[in-house]
Amino acid sequence: MRYWAVVASAVLALSLAGPGSTEEVTPVAADLKYETTTLFGLEAHRLWPGRAPGATSDAPDETPVLTVFRPMRGTENGTAVIVAPGGGYMALAGAHEGRQVADWFASRGVTAFVLRYRVGPKARLPLPLLDGKRAVRFVRANAARLRIDPDRIGMIGFSAGGHLTATVAGEGDAGKPGDADPVEQAASRLSFAILAYPWLNGTVPDAQGKSQYCQFTRAECKAADYARYRPLNSVTAAFPPTFLFHTTTDSLVSPTGSIELYQALLANKVPVEMHVFAQGAHGVGLGGSDPALSRWPDLLDQWLRAQGLFARKPVAPKP
Repeated sequence: MRYWAVVASAVLALSLAGPGSTEEVTPVAADLKYETTTLFGLEAHRLWPGRAPGATSDAPDETPVLTVFRPMRGTENGTAVIVAPGGGYMALAGAHEGRQVADWFASRGVTAFVLRYRVGPKARLPLPLLDGKRAVRFVRANAARLRIDPDRIGMIGFSAGGHLTATVAGEGDAGKPGDADPVEQAASRLSFAILAYPWLNGTVPDAQGKSQYCQFTRAECKAADYARYRPLNSVTAAFPPTFLFHTTTDSLVSPTGSIELYQALLANKVPVEMHVFAQGAHGVGLGGSDPALSRWPDLLDQWLRAQGLFARKPVAPKP
């Protein structure tokens, strides 16, 4: 078990570091609940002490992991965000929708956690959703040690990661006080949600009874079996304040789902801000070099400041 824990963390850390890295991953004293490794100052934590629920092995691709990106010492503001890259639930865009996003937040004093949730044929829904909820509980359960405010934990998701984020946002709960696992005792509720070109209707069957989700998995898949995993169905007044970004010309994921969610949030009086850009393909991340799309992170910055999430609120570490 311990061997696979180190391997799983190492694989994620190396993928975030980029190709060509030769620095070794060395286990350090685990000050958190489970296995901890470091690489270039980054920490990686597996979400469960043993095999994840629903996993068939202890292999890295079945071991969900959180990698921590800390702000420069002295700039922490107490806010935390979990980053869920996209990839159609078949892969993870860990660079431009993971590491780069985490760095963007860390440069603003926010402690970021890139989530490597389970994807691929062994990780059909709802397994990735379990990983998303567990990630929120893990961060909140370890808030004091991570020096973050347990009431300022949010999540940002891109494409399929946006579907995951929206699902977590709509299904957040208060935790299980009597559970033997201290992580499960923590709430999975989000303080805010950020959705970038989210794949909100990917599991919805079309007129022919097919869905994008089943098409992407390229295996035996009945669309009707996954139709219930539609975030729009979980929208209530308890949904956290939300920021939405999409593009009109997104040919892979129509902005229709984002518009429907925006309208549902308005109807439930949930604070929401939405920006739909005229041009832009799917999967643009933070906008890259596009002069128009690269402005959306500026709009997000303004929204986060208006929510008070950049205001300094340092949290003392747990003795």
